[in-house]
Amino acid sequence: MGFNDVHIKNRKAGFEYEILDKLTVGIQLRGTEIKSIRNGNASINEAFCQIKNDELFVVNMHIAEYELGTYANHEPKRERKLLLHKSELLKWKKKVQEKGQTIIPTLVFMGDNGKAKMNIALAQGRKLHDKRHNLKEKDSKREIDRLKKSF
Repeated sequence: MGFNDVHIKNRKAGFEYEILDKLTVGIQLRGTEIKSIRNGNASINEAFCQIKNDELFVVNMHIAEYELGTYANHEPKRERKLLLHKSELLKWKKKVQEKGQTIIPTLVFMGDNGKAKMNIALAQGRKLHDKRHNLKEKDSKREIDRLKKSF
């Protein structure tokens, strides 16, 4: 498994939230965390982002302990700092405070230089009827595509 093969997705993000804006950021990690991510042992399904003291952190992201790690192994669910430009952070901070939107991680991947990157999204929660409507649209689109293939 090479560096560029790692793609850890938040599959619930598109269903639970309406994505309004996207951004790619870096993640500040410790040595055993990056090794675990390269092995694909991470999950962002329950994760969310929080702004503290003009810095952005990902909370509840699970990175499994590295099997070959020693006493210096990391905590699986610690807060990890995200690296982005101050201007982008302030712009998103304003939107989160004003309109009740949230920042969620959507994808963790390895960049070309071997460093871990994360796609985050500015999102707004969907109501139950919106989720049902979204599922109906996907089903009907899938059915139309199936019919087109048969002709």
